[in-house]
Amino acid sequence: MKAMNFETTKWRRDALDDVMVDDETQARRKRRRNIIIAAIVLVLVAIVAVMALGGRGEKAAAPQAQAGDTLQAVTVVAPGRREIDRVITATGSLGARRDMPVGVPGSGGQIVRVLVEPGQWVRAGQVLAVIDRSVQAQQAAQQAASIQVAQADLSLAQNELDRAQALVSRGFISRAEIDQKRSARDAAAARVRVAQAQLAQTRAQIGQLDVRAPTAGLVLTRNVEAGQVVGAGSPALFRIASQGEMELLAQLSQDDLARISVGTPAQVTPVGSTQSYAGRVWQVSPTIDPQTRQGMARIAIPYNRDLRPGGFASVQIRAGTTTAPLLPQSAIQSDDHGNFVFIVDASGTVVRRNVTLGEVSDRGVAILTGLNGDEHVVAMAGAFLNPGQKVRPELARASSVMNSANAN
Repeated sequence: MKAMNFETTKWRRDALDDVMVDDETQARRKRRRNIIIAAIVLVLVAIVAVMALGGRGEKAAAPQAQAGDTLQAVTVVAPGRREIDRVITATGSLGARRDMPVGVPGSGGQIVRVLVEPGQWVRAGQVLAVIDRSVQAQQAAQQAASIQVAQADLSLAQNELDRAQALVSRGFISRAEIDQKRSARDAAAARVRVAQAQLAQTRAQIGQLDVRAPTAGLVLTRNVEAGQVVGAGSPALFRIASQGEMELLAQLSQDDLARISVGTPAQVTPVGSTQSYAGRVWQVSPTIDPQTRQGMARIAIPYNRDLRPGGFASVQIRAGTTTAPLLPQSAIQSDDHGNFVFIVDASGTVVRRNVTLGEVSDRGVAILTGLNGDEHVVAMAGAFLNPGQKVRPELARASSVMNSANAN
């Protein structure tokens, strides 16, 4: 029994030793873990401190960054003032400058031949059509024979007068008979002149049976055919554009008419054509229509086969020059209140400025009112801005902006 108790006691002592060893190990491990945790905490505290110190510097620089880097950059131009051609644009109808109707100059008759067609160029006096002259030819032949009879009577009367004058010195013929023979001779001479005048009249009438061009020019219309009977009351047989000159009839406002005068140069472009033709204002209407407040300007154009009366064309009339700011078309905005641009003031604020547009050309748009020329005008992307908005302006040359806009 004692041996059994000893063994039991020994087992319990070993077990206690084991338990005591485990507690020490655990204590060491706990101390090690605490040290590691403390070290981590210290590192984290140091990191937080460094970040806090760096954050103060960033907060100090933040307003400056927001004032510069966060603002929208916009391209602006200072247009200045330039000398610009003042161009008046209008549309109108083409026509002959001198549209000459050609009718029957005499009593008329039946047309036997028509010698020209529309589109042909004719010279002054050229025969356009021929009217039958058979009756007038017979009358001319009869009058020519009458002249011969009258001339024979005149020759006989002259011979009798000569013989009588040779006998009067001998006393065979009285002075009274001489006067009678002289009177007979004069009457015969008058009859010759009457017959000649009648023949000349008939020949003139025959000449009028040839319908001739009154001037050189372009035949526009032909309203007669062979076999047609025409007379003094007939409509015009032909229409001719004198010298082939054309003109554009342009309706202009009262203000535009005041800017032009006779001799002002113009460029006429027919509809559907890319070719322009040089012309000049040759007449300005002296009156204004009280209803439309418009008047007529007539622009003369030299002959060209591509210009046809009745066609429609546009015209650009150069009415002097003006000095005004010039902007690219991309800078112009419009709404229900009219045309406007955005400018950027000294504080970088977007401001709306209403403007009045002038001439529009490849060089840009002239601004008649609203700008002095020294403003900083938003050149592009104005549709994305609002009045009062703060922006960062970037100044560019107006010419480079216009060239870029034209290229696009």
